Amino acid sequence: MNVAKSGYRVFSANSTPACTELSKKITERLGVELGKSVVYQESNRETRVEIKESVRGQTIFIIQTIPRDVNTAIMELLIMAYALKTSCAKNIIGVIPYFPYSKQCKMRKRGSIVCKLLASMLAKAGKAAFNNLHCKLGLTHIITMDLHQKEIQGFFTFPVDNLRASPFLVQYIQEEIPDYRNAIIVAKSPSAAKRAQSFAERLRLGLAVMHGEAQCSESDMADGRHSPPCVRNTFGHPGLELPLMMAKEKPPITVVGDVGGRIAIIVDDIIDDVEDFVATAEILKERGAYKIYVMATHGLLSADAPRLIEESAIDEVVVTNTVPHEVQKLQCPKIKTVDVSMILAEAIRRIHNGESMAYLFRNITVDD
Repeated sequence: MNVAKSGYRVFSANSTPACTELSKKITERLGVELGKSVVYQESNRETRVEIKESVRGQTIFIIQTIPRDVNTAIMELLIMAYALKTSCAKNIIGVIPYFPYSKQCKMRKRGSIVCKLLASMLAKAGKAAFNNLHCKLGLTHIITMDLHQKEIQGFFTFPVDNLRASPFLVQYIQEEIPDYRNAIIVAKSPSAAKRAQSFAERLRLGLAVMHGEAQCSESDMADGRHSPPCVRNTFGHPGLELPLMMAKEKPPITVVGDVGGRIAIIVDDIIDDVEDFVATAEILKERGAYKIYVMATHGLLSADAPRLIEESAIDEVVVTNTVPHEVQKLQCPKIKTVDVSMILAEAIRRIHNGESMAYLFRNITVDD
């Protein structure tokens, strides 16, 4: 494809080799060259972005994969969007396979909904440059994959295409796991049951759910109604007697479903701190599972995750390349990668050509 006549450019908001790998795969599939830019950190850790070619009147796609330094990656994306807007780019579309701060999408006590703040920042990147003009400000569209909560799309004032990795993970199970028909899909907590059920129905497999005191549910702390602190004695209005809410007490750990003599496949959207997955694998081994896989879209694999996985009962961890994890793979050969650049490239092509995105969501349900 002639880049000059394509009407769009694709840039990477990070110059490190690990982060540009996905960008290069996407541009190869599109048949275009990666836009010329320089992104680097100065000695005082300030981020500097330089655009090395004309983008006037062009639609720009910025690909930003999120490495361990999340906040730096966010600043790189914001500064590049601002630089492109001041260079008279027509539209700026963010391709953010893993959307950062997606776990902070609910109010917790006196906390904040950081994911909403980030959505507002992306929408306004470039406003300072064109504050008095009637034009599109900041990013105008986002392509992402498997948001932690689907409701996050409502934080944005522009379209968000939330692609799914489940077709690629299902294909991996069918092609790479011998005797997968003797497997059972496992949800490591009741909150993950819907996703696990979707996998089970597509693969025509059984479903097991972990439930009990070993699990820590986000919803227990999510709505901000644990105030004031319980250490302070408080009294209501005289004559006002509210029903006393009994404290929650989780039952002993239970596996709902038979995993004896089966291959256990644990599915989730994010694998970061792996203690819960390791504990789940140990319980499944005790219940008779003879092989254990973990499947997740985003492999953050923070801290000592590679070592813990290597020493655990988990046989294989399968994640997509939405997040760079080459270092972790060198530390732990159990970690395998599924490439999702195909669907990201097709999404870019369809958006630029004004084609329907429905093809990318065929047979996809809300629970996927």
